[in-house]
Order: sequence, then C-alpha cells, then structure tokens
Amino acid sequence: MRFLSLIRLDENSGKQPDERLMSDMGKLMGEMTAQGILIDTAGLRPTTEGRRLRLSGGRVSQVDGPFSEAKEVIGGYAILEAASMDEAMQATRRFLDVHGADWEIECEVRPMGCDAPADAA
Repeated sequence: MRFLSLIRLDENSGKQPDERLMSDMGKLMGEMTAQGILIDTAGLRPTTEGRRLRLSGGRVSQVDGPFSEAKEVIGGYAILEAASMDEAMQATRRFLDVHGADWEIECEVRPMGCDAPADAA
C-alpha cells in the first residue's frame, strides 16, 4: 500500500540543510529507494513562490504567497510503499532521525487511495 508523508516545517525559521544533512539524506533516500520503500520525494519551494485557489460559495479566488496565516507549511513530501501504517511510520522515523536534534519537523503520514483502511486485512 502507498502512503503519503507530508513534511511540515516553519519556513520562517531560517534553518537550511547543511552539507552533512544533504549527504546523509542522499544516502538514506538511495537506500530506501533500493529497498522499494521510497517511491518519490521532493522538497517544495517557499510559499512566496506559491499561490492558492479557494472555492467558496461557487466562486474561485486566488491568493498569492506568502501565506501569513500559516504557522507551518508543507515543505516537502515522500510517497512510501509499505505493508502497514506501522511500517510507513518506521520509514518516516528514519527520515526524521537523519535531521538530528537541531530541527523542528513534523510529518503527517496518510494512506493513499480509497481502498480499505491501511491496517485492515
């Protein structure tokens, strides 16, 4: 089953990945891809470069970034292949562990698709 891990962070923290983190992350991604766990992943550009469309009352409106009301933003995503939610959570934990104690990151992991619940079988 596939899972989507949404990576949430405070984009105003000024925190940028250093060379060590990028190297460690590259190794982890290579390993997880080879194992068939990591299907796709990417970081997202800042909200200053984004736009939102909202449908309300039958009308569509557009708001250009940055989005000041958002404390946390989705900074990236990972699509994971796992047998269960627990397995997807273990893979996501590996991603968080690579960052170390200096980072404040949250990942929301959700099953993809409209099938039966992830742990049903």
